[in-house]
Amino acid sequence: MDALLVIDVQQGMFAFPEYPPHDGEAMVRRIVELIGRARAAGAPVLFVQHAGEAGDPLAPGQPGFALHPALAPAPGEPVIVKEKCSAFLDTDLDARLKAAGVDGLVICGMQTEFCVDTAVRGAVERRYRVRLAADGHSTFDSPALRAADIVAHHNQTLGSGFAEVRAAAEIAFQ
Repeated sequence: MDALLVIDVQQGMFAFPEYPPHDGEAMVRRIVELIGRARAAGAPVLFVQHAGEAGDPLAPGQPGFALHPALAPAPGEPVIVKEKCSAFLDTDLDARLKAAGVDGLVICGMQTEFCVDTAVRGAVERRYRVRLAADGHSTFDSPALRAADIVAHHNQTLGSGFAEVRAAAEIAFQ
């Protein structure tokens, strides 16, 4: 069975209008559509929330810690709080997935080169079948690369042996 894993789509990622995530609001709409299809198929939906350190916009207690307002977990859908890039490190994510009989993950969210990349690789290490929503993850421009190039690079890299990479609209849940 598949599950949808929504990584770090938190208000703090959208808090700075002068520094928006690449294709951010369109990415959120695609994730909302993925959530709807997962729920309709009876696939578990799990949210991951990054807990930044004090002073970080994603720190617990800060407005940026909350999930994006378009992504309201349904009753019973877990929110896994993590403190590192890996959604698996020091969390009960793997145990929850195994208890639910999940063997495949669809991954989407923020930030491409950090927590999304780490989630894909961590899932593969734990022997999950992984599909990455090619247009369902994003990041910010960096001094070295534009965000669009970071996303494209990771889609190519992760699609070369780690995950099946597909447009969000093409992903069906099993």
